[in-house]
Amino acid sequence: MELRQLEYFVAVVEEANFTRAAERVHVAQPGVSAQIRRLERELGQELLDRSGRTVRPTAAGEAVLPHARAALAAVAGARAAVDELAGLIRGHVSVGMVTAGPTVTVADMLAGFHAEHPGVGISLSEDTSERLLGALREGRLDVALVGLAGPPPPGVSVHVLVDEPFVAAAPPGDPLAARDSVTLEALCDRELIALPRGTGLRTALDTACARAGFTPRVAFEASDPNVLARLAARGLGVAVLPTTVADAHASALRAVTITRPGLRGRIALAWRSEGPASSAAAALVAHARLSLPARQNNGARSMSDTSAPASSSRRKS
Repeated sequence: MELRQLEYFVAVVEEANFTRAAERVHVAQPGVSAQIRRLERELGQELLDRSGRTVRPTAAGEAVLPHARAALAAVAGARAAVDELAGLIRGHVSVGMVTAGPTVTVADMLAGFHAEHPGVGISLSEDTSERLLGALREGRLDVALVGLAGPPPPGVSVHVLVDEPFVAAAPPGDPLAARDSVTLEALCDRELIALPRGTGLRTALDTACARAGFTPRVAFEASDPNVLARLAARGLGVAVLPTTVADAHASALRAVTITRPGLRGRIALAWRSEGPASSAAAALVAHARLSLPARQNNGARSMSDTSAPASSSRRKS
């Protein structure tokens, strides 16, 4: 019995198709079929039911499958242990990023990490900050770029990259555009344009409005802050935006400071406080913290690495 036979067998079961399995293991389909036939002859049982449109494991195949997976996992673990002793880093890392986040920054960071550690596979997914933080705490992500409207949730450490206020943005001609500042309560009767629930900006807005005793009238939602700005520029409402986004649309919008209370949000690199689960993830966190320097925006407070105190929060750009 050879490891490659077990690998091909697991691939066929998981793909339910010989062609896709062959593509996955980078071997011609006849080669995959031949090796599995040899495995079946050695075990004296057919492991795969080839009679239907999809390939399924037989009862014997179902019995063999967990042992095959365990054997492959053991070999991978042995290789990882040897690589670690030799100073090599291999494996896979999962990265999360807020939707419409700073893609150029993330791309540069991941490209630099790949150049340093070409043996590490990388996957990248987008979601709201709330779901990214949940995936991070559950171990489904190794590191994430998230939005925070307050302290990080328990079990999460962060390296803050951007800290800036939110503003109310309205087009010229709107009465709000003639003002330098507006209280949050003064926005209670205005139709607002904001990011969806689950994002840091929306969490900050909803929480502050609830404390002020009202529910914001959010008329339009979009996951891209630039879309919010364009909706506001067409007179469809007042957009609640990070200052940098409002400044980028200064030709069409007037940014008005929100007071009593002011709203702030942060973009941060986040990882589990107890540390990454693998050497590859630990290397990624170290690389990201060096390649993504903290920046202070618009009077931001001091921004050092923090671990979570007690309350949960999220924010998104």
